[in-house]
Amino acid sequence: MASQMFFRRTLMSATILAGCVFAGAFMPMSKAEAAEETAQQLYTAKMLGVYKTGVFDESAAEIVDFDAKSKRLFVVNGNSKGIDILDASNPAELQKVGAIDLSKLGKGANSVAVHDGLVAVAIEAEEQDKPGVIGFFDVEGQEIAAFKVGILPDMVTFTPDGKKVLIACEGEPTDDYKIDPEGSVAIVDISEGPKKAKVVLAGFEAWNGKTPAGARIGKPGAKATEDFEPEYIAVSADSKTAWVSLQENNALAIVDVAENKIKDVVGLGFKDHRVVPFDASNKDGGINIRTWPVKGMYMPDSLYAFETQGQTFIVTGNEGDSRDYEGWSEEVRVKDLKLDAGRFPNAEWLQKKENLGRLKTTTTMGDLDGDGDHDEIYAYGARSFSIWDAQGRLVFDSADQLERLTAERLPKEFNSSDDENGSMDDRSDDKGPEPEAVTVGEVDGRKLAFIGLERISGFAIYDVTDPYAPRFMDYINSRDFTGDPKMGTAGNISPEGMRFIAAKDSPTGKALLAVAYEISGSTALFEIMPQ
Repeated sequence: MASQMFFRRTLMSATILAGCVFAGAFMPMSKAEAAEETAQQLYTAKMLGVYKTGVFDESAAEIVDFDAKSKRLFVVNGNSKGIDILDASNPAELQKVGAIDLSKLGKGANSVAVHDGLVAVAIEAEEQDKPGVIGFFDVEGQEIAAFKVGILPDMVTFTPDGKKVLIACEGEPTDDYKIDPEGSVAIVDISEGPKKAKVVLAGFEAWNGKTPAGARIGKPGAKATEDFEPEYIAVSADSKTAWVSLQENNALAIVDVAENKIKDVVGLGFKDHRVVPFDASNKDGGINIRTWPVKGMYMPDSLYAFETQGQTFIVTGNEGDSRDYEGWSEEVRVKDLKLDAGRFPNAEWLQKKENLGRLKTTTTMGDLDGDGDHDEIYAYGARSFSIWDAQGRLVFDSADQLERLTAERLPKEFNSSDDENGSMDDRSDDKGPEPEAVTVGEVDGRKLAFIGLERISGFAIYDVTDPYAPRFMDYINSRDFTGDPKMGTAGNISPEGMRFIAAKDSPTGKALLAVAYEISGSTALFEIMPQ
């Protein structure tokens, strides 16, 4: 119970608490509050079974979805470039029963989604600047139809009513940066069936030359059509609105699904690390969570829309990502910046490796007066999860909870890398625990959010029924830090995709969580239960 008390429900980001600065600390609870907290139900997760591909660090399990009728999991296997089909009717014995071969349709799968027995797969083209494909299949893996969409389809999802499929077409630049294709959102109408699908590409032409406040153009001088890169999509329960993370741009696009167009792009702003602490160095001798004169870019990867209190909210995993290509890179460490002497009178001290010197930042932001030095320092990602309202306004941020949580639970593995054990503190200079995969499900009338931490692995569970004051439930990590990842003896590493399975759809009659682990190439099923 000590952990639940520590991560108390009333913690909110200092950006939300007008006029109040808590520096990321937790306010002590009164006896009445403590009694109320103890009385409320806490939830945890127990692993029931796992399927192992035996392939290490080759993306052999990335995105996962579930078909309730066939009780099958569909998992993106980046190593085989196809989709693994797993029988989940007995969660304790997950078995591969088939695969979807995509070799005739493109380079390989990036994402998969399932709705009432129809499987949709986002498939990238062999050539990076060519349109990708959305493929439709039955649960046996037989192809039904395929259509061209935008360039580099990276994520696919169905609208809840099953009438449309949405694809985030990222349009990443080539490694030499000579070609930067346009990003888009493909909206595919399948109301007359997948064989008669109609594809519309919604683009960002309206934002050329006008970047929203709190967002950014990653490569200076680039057009929004080229620079905006759709990453992940969440859809409202009524199927009318979608939210798309533009990760590298620190923004959300809001899509009118009925009108097949992007109606707004909202900048997410920046996190003030002078108020909210984080560990900035992998050369500081251990855990050192403290404040720094740094702004964090939220830069969410996964996001999920959920309904509570009569409104729609969006939860995001604030992973962070830079543009780092052979032809052009914005990445630089703080030690290599020229810091403005007036803004940073202690620059020499800040730029030591045990302080901010190792932190990865950007060359493209922070020179406010154009004099060639940096007046501000920006970090990739916010090391947190956030909740936003339907207009993209921040209502909650977990501040420094995730770093403090892992520091408390796994102090010897704090901010570890995901590809080797014995790497404590290795990721502190580079996005920390790296929150990425997120999803939300309802258990016993409560809305529970699951937040995957890509590097140290594992996932946190929060009750987000009140989105303005989420409550920490538990942290589950099935990684074995005594094992050898390369030999397959280190458990489940690097949660990349999550799928909540409601009790009514579950093979066990109880709520489950399916997690695809990218580095270990494994897929696991967890039962969600009261503590």
